Amino acid sequence: MAFSSLHNSGHIVIRNKAGGSRLPVPFVAGEKCSHHHSHRRSRTPVTTCQASDSEHLVDRRQLLGAGISLAAAVQLRSASPAAALVVSKEWEKVNLPVDPGVVLLDIAFTGTDANHGFLLGTRQTLLETTDGGKTWNPRRVAAAQDEGFNYRFNSVSFNGDEGWIVGRPAILLHTTDGGQNWERVPLSAKLPGNPILVHALPGKAGQAEMTTDQGAIYATDNGAYSWSAAVQETVDATLNRTVSSGISGASYYEGTFSTIQRSPAGDYVAVSSRGNFYLTWAPGQTTWQPHNRPAARRVQSMGWTPASELWLSVRGGDLFINDKSGPASESFSQAKLGSRGFGILDVGFRNDQEGYACGGSGSLFRTDDGGKSWKRDRSTDQVAGNLYAIKFAEKGNGFILGNDGILLRYIG
Repeated sequence: MAFSSLHNSGHIVIRNKAGGSRLPVPFVAGEKCSHHHSHRRSRTPVTTCQASDSEHLVDRRQLLGAGISLAAAVQLRSASPAAALVVSKEWEKVNLPVDPGVVLLDIAFTGTDANHGFLLGTRQTLLETTDGGKTWNPRRVAAAQDEGFNYRFNSVSFNGDEGWIVGRPAILLHTTDGGQNWERVPLSAKLPGNPILVHALPGKAGQAEMTTDQGAIYATDNGAYSWSAAVQETVDATLNRTVSSGISGASYYEGTFSTIQRSPAGDYVAVSSRGNFYLTWAPGQTTWQPHNRPAARRVQSMGWTPASELWLSVRGGDLFINDKSGPASESFSQAKLGSRGFGILDVGFRNDQEGYACGGSGSLFRTDDGGKSWKRDRSTDQVAGNLYAIKFAEKGNGFILGNDGILLRYIG
């Protein structure tokens, strides 16, 4: 969707030279507007923000709720879950205190304690572990529940004890004490899309990137007090300019991504909602770069190997690995993987050589040569559900997420 300038929108819109709309900075107006078109977050309602450039249109409406604070999230008491079920020498199935219909979406551990982590998902699911994921206890964010929304927590990330959570409807949570207390960062109603991915950046405290399902990428280096837009154009506008360049299916783009992944180098890859094509973005680029898919079947999912090479799965179960690192290369080769027709939903690597691919009906495959060839791992054949996310932490923690609250923990 294209964005036009709004006089009463609660955000700044910058016109580009070609007349198309750039992405707005989606955070509440604050004390001042900086030169990189960001808003400064304030904990009191703000009535005025005046930009020096005449093309910057700023609303003067008083913004309410600019400083919603989340007191320490309350840890719920519940009966201890049953012991984990060992399914193989590499994996055990962890029993979780969640309803069967909960969809788990992400997991992350703090950078100061490899045993302390958080697991999140639909229905405002937020679980905490202090023993490396063997057991989990529910946590509740009281302020989020008071609003009457049933949040879908999409992504969590930590750098040290500083952590971030994003979700849908649009919500951004921030902690600086390892999750003991969470503060809510107010977001504008004009945020383009819903936050789908957040990444705590290494280095000094306060750095993070947040991405929406419409392709907006925002970065902060001061703990979310101000943000800058890394992408200067909507994906729709990019495709309108490149539709004649041979990108198959670009005209059917529905405005959102189905999946998006960030590499350790800061590159992004996203799959269009219909799987007709994929897009990449690298630091320094101002727009997403569209690419044709390497196979006739539509793209199912994409991600990165430890060497920052792209992997790509298509519907029907075929898996492709890029021969070169970085987002620009389109040199894919099909991997040797007999999926039996089950779609491959995610790929994750424990190290440079050992990795796993998961998919429908408990399908699990293992590689020991960096993804060139794969063997079926039958240990999860009796797991009644689809496996769709693999997460390996830097310090050895490994998990596979599945529907109906399935969590497999690496014990190999």
